Amino acid sequence: MKKKIRIKLESFNSEFLNIACYKIIEKVKLSKVKIIGPIFLPTKKRIYCVLRSPHVNKDAREHFEIKIYTRILYIYPKTIDILKTLINIKLPSGITIRME
Repeated sequence: MKKKIRIKLESFNSEFLNIACYKIIEKVKLSKVKIIGPIFLPTKKRIYCVLRSPHVNKDAREHFEIKIYTRILYIYPKTIDILKTLINIKLPSGITIRME
């Protein structure tokens, strides 16, 4: 196999995301496969503006934000067995994983 596997991890909590990245790296390094990463992508922020009181004070507003942290790992497998090890890794909850 000369293809690469791209793993994209997203989470609202950066600490859990770093834990997940290093768990994947530890498992992959045991099988002696070339791995690149984690590559830190820019943090996406979504800001929501909410009125405090809907009737009287139109100028009183609150702002809430959600930060989405993203990391990318590239794995260059020699065999298909690496996919089985990637599927069996126990990761913290709240992490979105995409494999391409």
